[in-house]
Parts: sequence; structure tokens; C-alpha cells
Amino acid sequence: MLWLLLPGARRGWTWRTLLIGLAYAATMILFVLANKTTTAANAIFLQSTAPLYLLLLGPLVLHEPIRRSDVAVISVVAVGAILLLRGSPATASTAPNPALGNLFASIAGITWALTMAGFRWLVRDRNANSANATVIAGNLIAFLVCLPGALPITHATILDVTVLLYIGVFQISLAYICLTRSLREVPALEAATLLLVEPVLNPVWTWIVHGERPGAPALVGGFLIIAAAFLGTAWQVRRSALRYVG
Repeated sequence: MLWLLLPGARRGWTWRTLLIGLAYAATMILFVLANKTTTAANAIFLQSTAPLYLLLLGPLVLHEPIRRSDVAVISVVAVGAILLLRGSPATASTAPNPALGNLFASIAGITWALTMAGFRWLVRDRNANSANATVIAGNLIAFLVCLPGALPITHATILDVTVLLYIGVFQISLAYICLTRSLREVPALEAATLLLVEPVLNPVWTWIVHGERPGAPALVGGFLIIAAAFLGTAWQVRRSALRYVG
């Protein structure tokens, strides 16, 4: 879909495209595996620890300085992650292997941090075509890796096809067009924390649709991760606005 919407992405293929595409593909595959083996709340919240790793990747890869507020935010994120891991749910129909699922989700947090740093690396040089090509590459890699496990397709309903089309058009294509364009101006760590707004409703939807009930430690840990990231980003935006006015 991105190939059709963004013809310029056809010209942005480099070795960096494939390298970052591998990290992006790993994130998608690990996140799906995590959702199949642990609760949706643990999967999304543990992947949302990406800013913890971006705190280290920012100075090393992107040469973006660490701010004191960043350290405070990431410290709270780390506490939230520990609560998530300690509060793993008992085995259930929607979480048959919570320990393994938590491991998948934790690694997905690392690969998502690498992906975000890679996107920032590309678009900071005004190379938006390469960033969009990376999304295409990542999806192609994930498709090829997962295809053997999906075959043979014996049954697909209209609802199945509709959901797949929705994910392809909106959740993947449109979302990553917005993401790659925003990263031209926003530091990778700040972008990753802003994206944490998404997981807020994840446990709510899984509770409504699947009756999945995360444990109290997981909810507290998730709340800490989201609250710290949101408040930290709001603080940085306020400081930037005051600096601009001054």
C-alpha cells in the first residue's frame, strides 16, 4: 500500500533501508508472538519500554543529548517494566505462556527502539524516501518470514479480509506516513514517548472483546510507563515553548 501511496519510496532503497527494515520486521513479528502467548496489556506495555533503550541509543547513534528530564522519565518507565514482569498473569486461554510472551515483548521493545532510532537517522538527513522504503522493506521481510507458517490458508471470512485491509491501509500505511514525516523535526526519544498514547486503551479493548483481565501489578506498571512518558513529553514541549517565547 505504501508503494502505491508514496512513489518516491521506490527510489529510497539503500543498505540502511534493509538494516532498519530488519529491526522493524523483528518488532512486528515479536509483538504478534507476544500477543499470542501473554496478555495484550503486557505485550503492548513491555514493547513500550522502547524509550528506555533510546536513552542510550540517542547519544551513541544519533548524537542527541540526554536531558535530566529524560533520565527521570526513563527511571519511572524502568520501574513500570519491573512491575509488569513481576506481575505476570497466570496461564490463561489468552495467555498460554506468559513468561515467554513477556520475553518476546521485552525484545520487541529493543527492536522498536532500534527502528525509531533508524527512522530518525534517515529522516534527519531529509531522506524521507529511505524512511518510507524502510517500512515497505520491513513489511516484506515480515511477510516472507511468516508466510510458511500461514500456509495453507484453509478458511478466510469477509471479516478476516476486512480486518487485514484496515490494518494495511490505516494502522500500517497511514500511521507510518505520519511517523516518518514527524521524525524530521522531533527527536527519536520524544517521538517514542508520544507514541505511548496508543497503549492506553489496549487493555480496555481486550477486556471488552476478549474478557482479558490484567493483574493489578501489570496495570500499575503500565500506568507508570504511560504517565511518565506523557508527562515527560508535555514538560519538554512546555520548555521548548517558553524558550521560543523568551
